[in-house]
Amino acid sequence: MKRYLGLDLGTKTLGVAVSDLTNTIASSLTIIRFDSEDYNYTKDELESIIKEYNITDIVLGLPKNMNNSIGFRAEATLEYKSALEDWFNLNVIMQDERLTTVEATNYMLEGDLSRRKRKKKIDALAATIILQTYLDRKGE
Repeated sequence: MKRYLGLDLGTKTLGVAVSDLTNTIASSLTIIRFDSEDYNYTKDELESIIKEYNITDIVLGLPKNMNNSIGFRAEATLEYKSALEDWFNLNVIMQDERLTTVEATNYMLEGDLSRRKRKKKIDALAATIILQTYLDRKGE
């Protein structure tokens, strides 16, 4: 049985979400913080999450530019994809994440969350949106 992990990679944080057992609903799990672009720091925490939830596939947000081109952040994300594949020997699926942070911010504004609370939760919610978008598309 497949189970998916959704990831939103930032420069200092990694938003993490997980699918339910039916792969219908994505839920925010945590945020992993690391020194600026020191992605190796995420390995141990991800390893324990992958084991705990029996993850079989990873969905990683790809931050393309609005014109569909690949910029610096997308290049760094593609390098992280390679690292994930090397570390865990799992399938890593790239999911276009354009506007997911905007969408996450809008959800939190509608929920009347303070700026401080939004800042703490934005990456995990973005990871949830990335994973939910993939699950919805896959389920069509």
